[in-house]
Amino acid sequence: MNPSLHPSAAAFADTKPHYELLNGLRGVAALMVVWYHIFEGYATSPVTQHFNHGYLAVDFFFILSGFVMGYAYDDRLRKGTLSLGNFFKRRLIRLHPLVILGALLGVVSFLLQGGVQWDGTKVALSMVLLSFLMHLLMIPAAPGAGAEIRGFGEMFPLNGPSWSLFFEYIGNILYGLFLHRLPTKWLGALAGASGVGLLWFALGDYSGVGNLGSGWSLAGTGFVGGMLRLLFAYTTGLLLARLPRSKRPIKGAFWYASAAIIMVLSMPHIGGGQMPWLNGLYDALCIILVFPLLVYIGASAQPTTLRSERAYRFLGDLSYPLYIAHYPIMYYFYAWLWRNEYTFGQTWPIVLGVYALALLVGYLALKLYDIPVRRKLTTRLHRSK
Repeated sequence: MNPSLHPSAAAFADTKPHYELLNGLRGVAALMVVWYHIFEGYATSPVTQHFNHGYLAVDFFFILSGFVMGYAYDDRLRKGTLSLGNFFKRRLIRLHPLVILGALLGVVSFLLQGGVQWDGTKVALSMVLLSFLMHLLMIPAAPGAGAEIRGFGEMFPLNGPSWSLFFEYIGNILYGLFLHRLPTKWLGALAGASGVGLLWFALGDYSGVGNLGSGWSLAGTGFVGGMLRLLFAYTTGLLLARLPRSKRPIKGAFWYASAAIIMVLSMPHIGGGQMPWLNGLYDALCIILVFPLLVYIGASAQPTTLRSERAYRFLGDLSYPLYIAHYPIMYYFYAWLWRNEYTFGQTWPIVLGVYALALLVGYLALKLYDIPVRRKLTTRLHRSK
């Protein structure tokens, strides 16, 4: 399924204050993604999954990424105080250490499960290693190709949610080369045009499953859907970073916005299989209207206490490691569920344990790997200047 989560460029906004409330909201969305993936194990189709719209968290992450990117880098790239090469190095330092960890966790999980596809077909070790190498280089696997080792059509079968990091990289490249140079009116026009495209994609059910959860596979219209999601969300985030924000304090903004995120992402499927356009319309309205409003509110508000500021920062720091490290656990969980044909009522205590384990793995990935690795790489980057 990025949380771009998605990683915040604010870590490198050297002289600017951070939007800690937005960090907190990103963390809330990441927590909801884990619930969404857990309930995928009990679903027989996109319609029957009760906890249904968690895939929309990626669009929220993309908007946040665009916002923080514009806030942190627009001025410096345009004025030349930050070179394009150093910009890309900073993005690699922010994103790629956890991409590597996600691939490592994924390959270990796959081999420990027997190295077989979903249908039990044994996979050659050479194909596992090829898939691992492609994951490290962010090269997506084509459906049915040897490197697509799970046989489910995923771009990155060792760690499915990495697909959003693939699009995050595309967004970073477009931003560094092109988007930061656009005048605000042209940026708005691009956001509007991609929003129309996203609405068209949703109402026409071009995903084929009655939702906008496209992008995780290259099958069918997957790449087109993923690009539309990225282009609208990323450009809208950049646009929000340039627009003036309310200076009036918004009391309780974090709790209202968090409640809205939880409600939007946990909504059951709308319209059933007979009217897929209704669910697509819901998805489009959430992405085009609700999420930009929530980012605007989050950017206009400030933490009211030091304790809340620290909590928001922690949630934001945890979001990306949790997003990228939890899915290998899900592969085990799905295999256990499907092999035994368990229901949620039979397994809810295990579900709580799986969720707690995902949080623990994400926390350890943050503290023992992500923070020290990025700190060391950032120090080297500054020394090389």
